[in-house]
Amino acid sequence: MKKITQLSFLLLFAFVSVSAQQEKGIIGSSNWLRNWTEFSPNKTQYGEPTQILTGNISTDTKLNKKDVYLLLGNVFVTDSTQLTIEPGTVILGDYKTNGTLTISKGCKIIADGTETDPIIFTSNRNVKKEGDWGGLFILGDAPINKYGNGAAITYGMRPANPESITYGGQNVKANSGILNYVRIEFAGKRTKDFGFFDALTLAGVGSETQIENVMVSYCAGNSFNVIGGVTNLSKMVSFRSSSNDYKFNYGAQSNISNSLAIRSPYVSGVETARCMYVSSYDNKQDVDFSKKGTSVTARNLTLVNVSDNLASDIKVGLVKAALYISKDAAMDISKSVISGFNPAVVFDNAIVVNSENLDRLKFTEMYFNNCKGNIFIENNSNNEDLENWYGNRAFSNVYSKGDDAETFIDLQSTTSPDYRLRINKIIASNDLELDD
Repeated sequence: MKKITQLSFLLLFAFVSVSAQQEKGIIGSSNWLRNWTEFSPNKTQYGEPTQILTGNISTDTKLNKKDVYLLLGNVFVTDSTQLTIEPGTVILGDYKTNGTLTISKGCKIIADGTETDPIIFTSNRNVKKEGDWGGLFILGDAPINKYGNGAAITYGMRPANPESITYGGQNVKANSGILNYVRIEFAGKRTKDFGFFDALTLAGVGSETQIENVMVSYCAGNSFNVIGGVTNLSKMVSFRSSSNDYKFNYGAQSNISNSLAIRSPYVSGVETARCMYVSSYDNKQDVDFSKKGTSVTARNLTLVNVSDNLASDIKVGLVKAALYISKDAAMDISKSVISGFNPAVVFDNAIVVNSENLDRLKFTEMYFNNCKGNIFIENNSNNEDLENWYGNRAFSNVYSKGDDAETFIDLQSTTSPDYRLRINKIIASNDLELDD
């Protein structure tokens, strides 16, 4: 009887330990990054294209796994058309013509890959680099906060019909299709007049659009750019983006959960790039303030900066904040990990620290690890009021100084890293500053 009791206790302890590992940061009973992700995409060659996509796709079309497709110039799916992409299909963005794919408003993309057969958008160059091609645009008719009911993407694209690049409307539940088990690699080409493309732009996309298991790697622009709309994002991965990993703007109403951003201080090309950038506008003059500002609800995120020598990289200015929130935007983030940043979070200097603003900027059950400071107002080194507020036990935030090897299950694997929290080896600390 005694042995049975001991065995039961051990099983219960093991169950509690496994459950404890899943409390904060990305969650899952197993490593959901396995099989469909790729952390060394420059080593894979997909051969020469067998089919070319160019101009408009105006009738329902299916892309097949047996072919390799080339996006030649700016390709538009128009006229209420559905583009279906089989699991395992490879689409190459052309370097010379800045290949892009735009799913116009009223159209759908059904890119429903599988864990063992993901759909891949990548560069057509033999030696692949960030910014080789444009990216993927999905445009819907969900609300944005700009004046009028719609807007247009720019980037110098010239479709046959200007309507092909418009987005926004009144349809909160707009359905632009499915993105599931999709990889987007080496996107974000830079243009002379319009700056960087983004890997995946979701503009005016509605809540019925299914977006899950999408990995962006080595993008020169933003990995994910959400402009307005009502989106639900789950199991997103941004790996070594040169700009922001996740950007929410112009009235985006977004839920993002169980998602990951992995930054490196050695590849970031934009001085102010963050894991997450939350804003209601770039230009205040463009915005109708009677409409909703940007609001992001985030659960179980892991935002990590992987550095060979964090203290040294911070000292020479290579490491910035993980999360930036501007005036007139709202953020509710909980059960998330922010590890290895300087500091963890920055509020725009136009944000006044008062009860009204603090009520819409919520940080609860967070795990701040190895950050040189936690939450600050931009350009203000005195954050005592914010530390007192968010350090209150009612918010259940935790602060630590654990090494990556102690904090995460396995960051060393080049094929299947595991960024889930190794919580049983973490020792909380009130000493929030890194050693000089």
